[in-house]
Amino acid sequence: MKYSDFEAIMSNERLGRYLAAMGGSTRKAMRLYRLNLQVSQEMFTIISCFEVALRNAIDKHYRVIHGNDWLKDAALPGGMLNIPRCGKTPVMINQAVTELGHRYTHAKLIAKMDFGFWRYMFARSQYAELGRTLLRIFPARPRSTPAQHYDNSFVFAELEKINGIRNRIAHHEPICFSHGLSVRDTIYARQHYRLTLDLFNWMSIDEGALLYGLDHIIGVICPHFF
Repeated sequence: MKYSDFEAIMSNERLGRYLAAMGGSTRKAMRLYRLNLQVSQEMFTIISCFEVALRNAIDKHYRVIHGNDWLKDAALPGGMLNIPRCGKTPVMINQAVTELGHRYTHAKLIAKMDFGFWRYMFARSQYAELGRTLLRIFPARPRSTPAQHYDNSFVFAELEKINGIRNRIAHHEPICFSHGLSVRDTIYARQHYRLTLDLFNWMSIDEGALLYGLDHIIGVICPHFF
C-alpha cells in the first residue's frame, strides 16, 4: 500500500509520530506502525492471561472466606463494600447484577468486572473492608523492608501500571516510543512485560508453562527494534 493511502485510512495525526521517529521515511514509518501493532497484540495476550489469573485468584480467595456469592453480597445494603469510602465499587457490582438479570451466576458476574475493578480490590478501603487478607494470593512476593513495603498499596500501584498499558493498547495508542517523544523505544513495553511476569511469579504461577506458545514478545522486539 502507498503511504498516501495508508495515511488516508489511519490519519496524518496518528502517523505523524511514526514518521518523525523514522526521519521522514514513509516506508519505515509504515513498518514501525505495523511493528507496534505486533508488539501490542503480543502484550495484550499476556496481560489478558494475567487478568484472568488475577480475578480468579481473588475470587477463589474470597469465596473461601466470605462464601460463594461474596461479590454480590458485598454490594447489598449492609454489605462489606456498600459504604461511601468504597466509592463506585458497589455501584459497579449492582449494575452488573442488574444487567445479568435472570442470567445471573456468580461466574458471570466475576467475568463482567474489568481489570480496573480487580485492581481496586487492593485499594485501601476495599482491602480493609474485605478483611486485609488479599495479599495471600501473592505468596511469593518479596518480603517488605524498612525501605520498601510490598503491601496492598504497592500492589495497587503496580496493577495501575499494567492497567495503563492495557488501556493504551485497547485504545490503539502506541507503546513503541520514549515517553512523550517521537523517538522509537521499547523500554515502556519491556518494563511492563517484565512487571507482568514478576506478578505471575508472585502468584506462584509458572508463567513459562502458562504462556507456552503465546509469549513472543522478545522475538518480536529484538530482531526488529534493535
